[in-house]
Amino acid sequence: MILDHLNTAVMLFDKHLYLKYINPGAEVLFEVSSRHLVGQHVSAVLPCPDDHAEKRLTEAMTSRHPFTEREINVRVADARTKTVNCTVLPLHHFDADAEILVELYQVDRQLRITREEQLLSQHQATQALIRGLAHEIKNPLGGLRGAAQLLERELPDPSLREYTRIIIDEADRLQSLMNRMIGPNLMPRRARVNIHDVLEYVRGLILAEFPRGPAVIRDYDPSIPDFIADQERLIQAFLNIVRNAAAAAGVRGHVELKTRVLRQFTIGNRRHRLVLQAQVRDDGPGIPDELRDQIFFPMVSGHQGGTGLGLPIAQELINQHAGLIECESRPGETTFFVYLPLEREDA
Repeated sequence: MILDHLNTAVMLFDKHLYLKYINPGAEVLFEVSSRHLVGQHVSAVLPCPDDHAEKRLTEAMTSRHPFTEREINVRVADARTKTVNCTVLPLHHFDADAEILVELYQVDRQLRITREEQLLSQHQATQALIRGLAHEIKNPLGGLRGAAQLLERELPDPSLREYTRIIIDEADRLQSLMNRMIGPNLMPRRARVNIHDVLEYVRGLILAEFPRGPAVIRDYDPSIPDFIADQERLIQAFLNIVRNAAAAAGVRGHVELKTRVLRQFTIGNRRHRLVLQAQVRDDGPGIPDELRDQIFFPMVSGHQGGTGLGLPIAQELINQHAGLIECESRPGETTFFVYLPLEREDA
């Protein structure tokens, strides 16, 4: 049968919306064999809020009009979801009962690549804006600080020097803030790095900073090879991420550090043979919806008194290694994914 050789998922439902046939592509998508699905009602095969799938298929059966819906989340094994485009085609035979054909095409990969390209583009635009803004701010700051120093020397009353000292200190504070926003200007010092040495160092710092908790759990893949990177910059990037996770999890919470290797994986628009995926997961309250798409922008923070620079700086440091940071969050679970190519850039 031709449908057995398609990569897309194809399902055939009878007039009562019970599953009659599922091709191997659908078995791969749902990560379950056909014998576990055939005979089940559409509400069990494609569970949706408010019985949306059942209503839409019934409408298509009645009207005999095909339709397509895009970027639908379908549930697979272990309560995970995958994003698909769905095409529904009613089949009406003259000498048989009506049937309905459903084709699902998985689009997670395309959506992720598009999202990564947007994230990289936004980050590059933000960095260009910050560098230009910092340049315009730092020049008058230098003049302001120099004028305050000259004024301080000429003041006859020592008590008045307190005011010039405030000007100098605030100018220095703004200068430091600008330098942090721009990020390190020196070239990376690259050498062979083991990612678990980096994570263990960060874990030690977090345990010292948060002695009462949360618990920091490790799930490392020992087969991950060393790779060429700037270890100090990786430590800073992961420290910014893990520190946020520890603060979100709280004393009674948990933070998990997990490493895996991905093969033939795309970062942005470039495909890599081997990619390191490091996950930082916490069981805190999650990132508010209104901040979820802005967390990598400077001055955006969900913490009281936070500067909003930790994640943008981490993203910049990982970008310098041709990598990327992504985030998924829902109430009770937030995961940051750090992707780093394992092959040399000149390979």
